[in-house]
This record gives sequence, structure tokens and C-alpha cells, in this order.
Amino acid sequence: MPINLLKQYQSKSHRIGLHALFWVSYVLFFTILWGSYDDEYWPELKIQMMFLPGRMMIVYLGLYFLVPRYLLQRKYLLYVLWLIPTSVFIGIQFRLLSFYFYFPIYDPDFVKVVSQTTETMVTYEIPEYVSNPWLFHKIIKYAISLNTVILLTTGLKLLKIWYRDKQTTKQLEKEKLEAELKFLKGQIHPHFLFNTLNNLYALTLKKDEHAPEIVLKLSDLMNYMLYDTNTPYIDIEKEINYIKNYIALEKIRYGNRVDISFNIAGQIAGNKIAPMLILPFVENSFKHGVSGEIENAWITIDLLIQGNAMTLKVENSKSIEYVKRTQREYASGIGLANVKRRLDLLYKDQYELKIFDDEPSSYLVVLKLTLSSSNQLLENIQFTEAASQKQESLIND
Repeated sequence: MPINLLKQYQSKSHRIGLHALFWVSYVLFFTILWGSYDDEYWPELKIQMMFLPGRMMIVYLGLYFLVPRYLLQRKYLLYVLWLIPTSVFIGIQFRLLSFYFYFPIYDPDFVKVVSQTTETMVTYEIPEYVSNPWLFHKIIKYAISLNTVILLTTGLKLLKIWYRDKQTTKQLEKEKLEAELKFLKGQIHPHFLFNTLNNLYALTLKKDEHAPEIVLKLSDLMNYMLYDTNTPYIDIEKEINYIKNYIALEKIRYGNRVDISFNIAGQIAGNKIAPMLILPFVENSFKHGVSGEIENAWITIDLLIQGNAMTLKVENSKSIEYVKRTQREYASGIGLANVKRRLDLLYKDQYELKIFDDEPSSYLVVLKLTLSSSNQLLENIQFTEAASQKQESLIND
């Protein structure tokens, strides 16, 4: 069913229109099916129209009363106990309609019998089906004939309910993941701010002339975090500029105590990435790669983009004495644990994260990621909006 039609299904007029279309299609189908046996389409159409009110009665009784009250509540016995007598009642209705309205006009045997017994008064063996309107097996036959429309409409109803519940579950899961992502991203902000303020505090204690510059850069970074990271994905150029500003802050703090290299290669423009996804790896490299116990500290950050494949390598120095104290922190810190969870939620099978800490003097983190292009992101947004519209129509049904 087209998405636009689903969107409008919650409208009463459109719902009535769809139901009318179903019944017209149903009547025409069985008129053609049964009328094709003897090419009597017009009489067959009249039969279908004669039986239509009874079929509609049992269908809507089932859809809006029996199915929600009994079938969906797994009260199967009560459902059957309601359905059987109702079907028999409709079967009686069909039998009486056939006997008193259809047979006298369209059944040649009935007309012949009436003519010979009433006008010529000759003895004639009258067929039982035209002499007794209360034939039990005829009534049961009509009742059983209702199974087709009952099974068809009930099946469609259950399929729609199943699909609606499935979409509702997906929507709830999506909302839960979005809430978790917001929480995780929210954790990064105070984590980063805490580290930067510590840096600023250390410089002010030393009355460093770079303190005002740090305040300005911190203002730029906070502006980015507050206003540019409120979308699921951003241009990777913005993320790279953010990392550059962060590194500039750390250079002011550490000066010549650390050798920092940030290398970028490949096609940057046109690719998107989840905001603040790279920062935790860079933060950890400064946290564990620069200390008073490490002489000639160094940090190397390589970012390579080929098509929509991104490879990030962050490597930093470490001292043997510092390893035991920092190794567990490095693997379980708030920032790194946070980004692992965000990767699981946002990229699922589209990323690979490896941490190499076997070398005695260095840590290496390698992240391989499939980026989203601007066009892919636009398609995803349009698909999400269409799915949300479809979900609203199904929930309101």
C-alpha cells in the first residue's frame, strides 16, 4: 500500500473509500468467477448483491467486535462460540433470500414446478430445495460459504495489526536509542569541558600569557558543541576543524613537552560523520601520552578518507612505569567507553575498532569507519520522515 495512502488512512473518508473499494472488488471477482460457468453474469451479480449485506454484517462484527475482544485477547473458544451461531444466522438469512426472492424468478426448476402444480394441477415431484426453506444442510452450506470472506478480512486485519505493532516496536526502539545517544553525547560535553578547564586552571596558576587565548578557543569549541552537534551527522570538515582547535589548546598547554603530528589525506568534502566521534581518541592520546614520566612525548594522528571509507590512527607515547597505572584507565575511560557505545548504535557493522597496547613504548588506536555521503544522508532523512508518517497513520488506525 503506498505511503501516501497509509498517511491518509486515518481519515474517515479515506477509510470508507478503501472499504468500499474492497467490497466492489469482492463482488466483481465472485460475479466473474461464478458467472463464467454458464455465462450468466447479470443473475450472478444480483445474487452477490443480495448476499452482500449479510456478508458485511458478519465481517464488521468480526473486525470491530470479535477480533479485538476475543481473538486478540486469545479467548479463542469465545471467539468460535460467537462466530458459529452468527454464521448460522446469516446462513438462514441467505437461505430465505434464495427461497423467496431468487428461486421464484431465476431458477427454471422452481418456475416449472410452480407452473405444473398450480396451473395444470398435475402430480409432480417437487425438488426438496424449492419446497422447504428450512433445509438444514442448505443453511449450513450457506454458513460455511461465509468462511472465505471471514478468513480474508480477518487475515488482512491481523496482518495490519502485526505490521502496526512491528512498526510501533521499531519506533520505540529508535526513540530509546536516540535518547541513549543524546545521553552519551551529553556526557562528552562535561568530560571535555572538565579537562579543558583543568588545563586553563593550570595555566592561570602559572599566570601564563596564553590563558586568554585558551578562553577564546574554548569559546569556539563550546559554540561548536552547543550549536553544531545537534544533528545525527555533520560535515567531516567541521569535525576536523574542531579537532584542530582542540590540539591547538593542548599545544598551548604542553608547549615543547610533546611533539604533535596531525596528518589528513584523501577526499574530505561531501562526507558526514557523527559529531564528536573522533575527539575521545584524541583526548585519550593526550591524557596517557603526555606526562612527567614520559620523556620526548609524542602523538601522531593520521586521518585517511578514500571514498566513503575512513581510517583513523591515533598513536601516542607511553612509559613503562606509566603503563600499569594507565592501561586499565585507557581501555575503560568514560570517553572511550562512550564512543564505543555510540559506534555500536550509529554504525553497527560498518566500523572496526582496534586498540594495540603490546608495544612497550606506544599505544595505537585504529578506527575504520564507513562514512555517510551528503546524498545518502538526504535519502536516509527522507526515508525516516516517510516511515514516521506511515507509523503515525498505522497507530491512529
